[in-house]
Amino acid sequence: MLLRFKICLLVLCSICFTAQAQKKYRLFIIGNSFSQNAATFLPQLTKEGGIELETGRAELGGCSMERHWKLVETAEKDTSDPAGKAYGGKSLRQLLSNGTWDIVTIQQYSLLSGDPETYRPYARKLYDFIRSIQPNAKIYIHQIWAYRSDAKSFGRIAGEKRAVDAADMHQHVRAAYHTIADELNIALIPVGDAFRAITTDPTWAYKKDKTFNFETAVSPALPDQTNSLHVGYRWNNNKLDFDANHANKAGCYLGSLVWYQTLFGGDVKKVQFKPAEVSEEMAAQFKKVVAGLGVPVRSAAR
Repeated sequence: MLLRFKICLLVLCSICFTAQAQKKYRLFIIGNSFSQNAATFLPQLTKEGGIELETGRAELGGCSMERHWKLVETAEKDTSDPAGKAYGGKSLRQLLSNGTWDIVTIQQYSLLSGDPETYRPYARKLYDFIRSIQPNAKIYIHQIWAYRSDAKSFGRIAGEKRAVDAADMHQHVRAAYHTIADELNIALIPVGDAFRAITTDPTWAYKKDKTFNFETAVSPALPDQTNSLHVGYRWNNNKLDFDANHANKAGCYLGSLVWYQTLFGGDVKKVQFKPAEVSEEMAAQFKKVVAGLGVPVRSAAR
């Protein structure tokens, strides 16, 4: 009886220790401005969830998998060549070799995300490179979102051919990411699916303002962009700029909720934090949508 009690106590202590150990994570992100957007509020979410998170980054604006890999090749060929040290003066090997990373994420440049051929062979090369340095890390691929429905043009889906609209872009982007995830046997961070769920919802979808006169517009007047997940129109030095690609604060929050749930199993329905730009009603809808996505069944292969 005493022996059984001691065994149970040891098992319980082991479980408690494991749970406690899993409250600390080191996350390394290889990406570009879209990964910066999607992980914007991850520090606030993990802190609220009692998780101590350290994040490393190798992010360059508009950077494709091909460019990330060519930087690796340059640095590996000559470790003293500054051309291979594009990440704040360091190479990807230097950054990945800084201690043990629990999770590493990769992604494609948004313009190329709908064409699986642009991932090859670079996604595999990056995966193998990461695995050679961090053999025990879980590797995820971040599925990005389609551009806003009123974008002037959309991402490429086959060579120079572009998607005809946001729905077409989402369909090809989603298919490409799933294809590469299957090839590498790694899990997805389905941010693009969350964006699509919101942007196609009859109540929450952004609708283009057809009454705004762009020809006579004067700062600070802007078209109605209610429920937009993208930056959209904004004034910059008395010029009306348009960014249909990047996420605004609402889009960043939605993306961060997906990352929190996917990477750390966070219960998004219990999240209290939200940025001021997101209403309580919208936040509730985001949480409902993200919770519905669930956590990927496939665990990242080693």
